[in-house]
Amino acid sequence: MATQQDAQDLLRLLTVGRKIPMMQAMTQIKSLQAADLRSITQIAEAPVTTVQSALKDDKGARALQNACKAALKRGLAGPNKRAAPDAASSQPKRTKTDVFMTGPVEMTPQQLEKSLELPLCMDEERISKTVIETNRAPLVLAFAVELLRHTMPEQPLSSRLSLGQAIVSANSRSKAVSLGLDKGPSADEEGYGEGQPRVKVMGREIAVLKRGGYEWKGDEKVGGEKEHGTTSNDSDKPAPASTSETQPAIDSPPAEPQPTWTASAPITLKNSTFIARAHPLTTPSQRKPLMQSLLASIPHLQTATHNVWAYRVRPPRNAPFLTPVREQCDDDGETGAGDLVLRILRESGTVDTLVVLTRWYGGTMLGPDRWRLMRTCVEGVLGERMRRVGGEVRLGGEALWGLDLEALRGKGTGTATTKGTGTGTGVVGMPIHRPEGARGYLLRSFGSVPAEGEEAPPKKAKTQKALEAEREENLGLLLGALRIVFDSWADHLGAAELDRRAWGWYIAVRPDVEGGTAGWGAKGKVRLSDVLKLRRPPGN
Repeated sequence: MATQQDAQDLLRLLTVGRKIPMMQAMTQIKSLQAADLRSITQIAEAPVTTVQSALKDDKGARALQNACKAALKRGLAGPNKRAAPDAASSQPKRTKTDVFMTGPVEMTPQQLEKSLELPLCMDEERISKTVIETNRAPLVLAFAVELLRHTMPEQPLSSRLSLGQAIVSANSRSKAVSLGLDKGPSADEEGYGEGQPRVKVMGREIAVLKRGGYEWKGDEKVGGEKEHGTTSNDSDKPAPASTSETQPAIDSPPAEPQPTWTASAPITLKNSTFIARAHPLTTPSQRKPLMQSLLASIPHLQTATHNVWAYRVRPPRNAPFLTPVREQCDDDGETGAGDLVLRILRESGTVDTLVVLTRWYGGTMLGPDRWRLMRTCVEGVLGERMRRVGGEVRLGGEALWGLDLEALRGKGTGTATTKGTGTGTGVVGMPIHRPEGARGYLLRSFGSVPAEGEEAPPKKAKTQKALEAEREENLGLLLGALRIVFDSWADHLGAAELDRRAWGWYIAVRPDVEGGTAGWGAKGKVRLSDVLKLRRPPGN
């Protein structure tokens, strides 16, 4: 089985042995990997036609295979080569992005998200006194990353960084064209993103790639835990996933089997517990007796802080053509929760179903994490119900990558280049914006300037380590200011309206630079006190 060491040996052979430029070598390696040629040994032993097919270059393929055979004879690769360090012992050292694979080497989703964590300081006194120096692009990225916590709370940090970088890339190219620094239509305008899903961030649509199989969760505990305030009485415990709760008959013929409630796994975070239940519903009038019966059969649900519900029901068979689906929801005091459940039902195309989402509040505000947990519960119960009745459902809320369409347009022999922050996704020809690059961009982009009325510090050269620490601290203060702003509006604006306003807020605080090409990439001051002024006024 090919290893990371094999990829490094192959890269060394191409760049050092054959004098091929690094970018071209990386492109060739990606092409070879797509043909399952991942090591010097595999290339040397493969039929020459296979290598030629991978590289689309007969002469180059023969030369590469001869070089691989020569390397094996010299003992530079193969079974007798010194073994690479044990993977377990070298794991802590290998935290950089693997340019040949799909991301950081051998990381679980939780490890990846942990490695991407950003600094955060919400001390308003410190924030209000801070003035930073930056150019406009990283400020857009910071706005996008914090905005997406509220508008797309199901997205992990890696996805938010990738989507934010996609917005920065699209905006930068549009600006370059308007200044005459670039010309021609963008890759998106030329159709390179055609057929891909699209999302809107800060008013701009971008093409995205679903991260199939990427299962990520935060600090919450799923299943195996008692709900908030439960007793040892088994009848008061929430039903685990894949179980049903028998429902008493509701005006149905006794000969027919009774429908049952399907329950998701309970999810607990900071003592707040969420669980969702679903039940067939054929007419809106059934909703009230169904819920009364549910609360009677599981009395513990009556102690919950919120019992949010939503349903969608097909129109009657004799209804006029184009009669819309009947739907309704209720927040039960959890503002926006009913709309979220109803939106998930629409996204999945679910009809004739009632969903009840229950929450026990644990005393600690969860912020936008609550939307992610609610979505997880509702999608879980819908998926379980569809599995049990033999149906299919397409669920929204998957983790996403922002596609690097400019890199896709600039691809060479069957694979995309690593232009900008994009790199391969594991899907041939579909480069993405890597979150590691976006995170690094943020960490190095926010310098310090003295606030008004303060004297500049003595001119003494700072060490690189001190500069990096200063920029990281400034980033934490900026993200803290943005979080305070978005949190103040989140419970009063829907996701679409919050997204619409975000660009205007960015315009209000972005650094002033010269017009035209003179201002391209130029830096200016941003007073974080101005960012705090974007908060929702008290009492509004």
